[in-house]
Amino acid sequence: MYSSPTASLVLTDSSQLTSDSQHLVISVKPYHKFTIPIKSEEYEPDTENGLSCNLKFEYTAKYPDEAPDLEILDIENFQEEDEASLREHILKEANENLGTVMIFTLVSSAQEWLNQRWDIIRKTRDDDALRKAQEVEEAEMKRFEGTRVTVESFMRWKDLFDAEFAVKKTEKDEKDSKKLTGRELFLTDKTLIESDLKFLEDAGDSIKVDESLFQDIEELDLEELDGLEDDDS
Repeated sequence: MYSSPTASLVLTDSSQLTSDSQHLVISVKPYHKFTIPIKSEEYEPDTENGLSCNLKFEYTAKYPDEAPDLEILDIENFQEEDEASLREHILKEANENLGTVMIFTLVSSAQEWLNQRWDIIRKTRDDDALRKAQEVEEAEMKRFEGTRVTVESFMRWKDLFDAEFAVKKTEKDEKDSKKLTGRELFLTDKTLIESDLKFLEDAGDSIKVDESLFQDIEELDLEELDGLEDDDS
């Protein structure tokens, strides 16, 4: 059963009233129960916008000289501790209004609490979204800026570059010193000699040699040829 917040006091047919310190007091069970839905501004069902809940009240035997029993049901978009904070707020308001019919006051106060709480949550969300957008923008800017160069950072880079270059040059010189000349390669690699012999054997009489190329071979200075090869290398 739902009751409008404007209803300050609702009694069942079986309730009886007695006079106690000039106040109406419910003295017979069952005590009246009712549920009132409240929601914050901008509340939209099935979304993360706004806050909503149901307040279930039950009168006690001494109401309104004591606070009604309270349950908070069907909460939506509440954050941790929100339910406990709202309950504490309503009970504090009830204790400040003992002796008077207070349901309308309690519901109005709870409604205001939801609005204020939603304002805080919304601002926090907006601030988080803005902060994340700024972080993304700053990260993009750093990608284009690169690393700022100072005299100290440049000298560190140059020392590292010179050291790496020296190592690579040493490795290259060592490799070059181990390279064989064409003549040395021919004399040390038997496969080259054997390949030429194999070629001659397979060719047989089909190979013609120009004997004129070797007419003056005896006059050649072999030491002079060795010197020429060394110059070429």
